[in-house]
Amino acid sequence: MSYHYNKLTPEEERVIVHKGTEPPFTGEYDNFYKEGTYVCRRCDQPLFSSKSKFDAGCGWPAFDDSFPGALKRLPDPDGIRTEIECAKCGAHLGHEFIGEQLTAKNTRECVNSLSIRFIPAEQKKSDTI
Repeated sequence: MSYHYNKLTPEEERVIVHKGTEPPFTGEYDNFYKEGTYVCRRCDQPLFSSKSKFDAGCGWPAFDDSFPGALKRLPDPDGIRTEIECAKCGAHLGHEFIGEQLTAKNTRECVNSLSIRFIPAEQKKSDTI
C-alpha cells in the first residue's frame, strides 16, 4: 500500500527516517500546552490528544496515552527501551517508558517534536452574529 508522505527537512528526516533524536529541551513542543491534536509529521496520522500531554521534565514532549492503534511498539536496538513508531507509516517518534509513576496511567511516550505536528482545536464560532 502506498501513502502520500509530507516533504521533510533534512533534520526531520534524520529523526523520522533514520531514527535520530533531537537534543533535549530544544523541540518546539517540549514546553507547549495548547488544546488540539498531535499528528505524525510524515503522514498526518492523529497520534496524541493534548489532554494526554504532561510535563515530564525530560526535555521532550511527553504523553501518557495515544489514540487507539496509532502507535507501533518495537524493541529498541539497545535492548533496553521500547521504540514507538507511527503505526500508519513507520515514522520514528521516540520511546515508551512504563513504571515511572509520573501519571496515573504510569506511561510516558517520549516523543521528538520533529516527529509530530500540532493541529489546534477548532475555535468556537461564538463571535459570529
